[in-house]
Amino acid sequence: MEKGKFIISLDFELHWGAVEKWKISERKDYFDATRKSIPQVLYLFKKYDIHATWATVGFLFAKNKEQLIAFCPTDKPNYLNKNLSYYRLLDNNEIGKNEMEDPYHYATSLIDKIISTPNQELATHTFSHYYCNEQGQTIAQFDADLKAAQSIAKENFNLILESLVFPRNQFNKDYLEVAKQNGIKVVRSNPDVWFWKTKRKLSPLARAFDTLMPISSTLTFDEKKLVTKKEILLLPTSRFLRPYTKKEKYLQPIKLNRVLQEMTYAAKNYRLYHLWWHPHNFGQNMVENISNLEVILKHFKILNEKYEFTSSSMIELT
Repeated sequence: MEKGKFIISLDFELHWGAVEKWKISERKDYFDATRKSIPQVLYLFKKYDIHATWATVGFLFAKNKEQLIAFCPTDKPNYLNKNLSYYRLLDNNEIGKNEMEDPYHYATSLIDKIISTPNQELATHTFSHYYCNEQGQTIAQFDADLKAAQSIAKENFNLILESLVFPRNQFNKDYLEVAKQNGIKVVRSNPDVWFWKTKRKLSPLARAFDTLMPISSTLTFDEKKLVTKKEILLLPTSRFLRPYTKKEKYLQPIKLNRVLQEMTYAAKNYRLYHLWWHPHNFGQNMVENISNLEVILKHFKILNEKYEFTSSSMIELT
């Protein structure tokens, strides 16, 4: 019998998600709250029997600075925009010695919590938050990056990472062969709608407007029509879970209801619905964001009981 499926993936980065944009000296409270929110999210995932994929930046796997340097590839990305190479934080001695001293650039204790929680998949978000569509970098450098990510995951957690999320959703089909060679079986791709396929100035506005009301075809999808390239399953997202903000207080219920309606449609029509966000999105207004997440997970349980809507990690779709 066909069943709809609810997929959740998270881009776990801490400060490595946007070094060129964020000064850590100004964001410590934000990331402290992020770290506090992760065990709460894991508690809810366990409570509601949620299977989820945590695509984690490889830098966060390091036990200390010495180990991080040891696992860095020699062939690093040569972005034309030098600010995008986060190795400069190592070169400039801008990170601490270990997680206790610097909880913004290491996260082995949180990774331990993730893999010890039932039904959680640890995946890769590349080693260095690698940008696959930026000028200057090469396929060989991407290959070196994935090898580093797999090596440190194996060394510290005895894991082979089988799912990949491209940082900044810079999906690059030309890099799939290299991903396969490095053990990847499923890659997250972007929604199959016009405002994700184009770089027009109106696209971000359209994506924002679509959180309030539908302006495209459904963002749920048919499991039977999933595409495989280079022996890798391409798993599109449905919706980014936009975090609660006080300035959008009165829009939040509309956005939340939009997600619930899409989940219901997927459950009733035996389709897939893929929700994603970053753990650091809960770094502000944590109480409200955790509360909204629980509303979503409670709705999932209702759909599970009524329509046998099931929860799935990315790798479980292969």
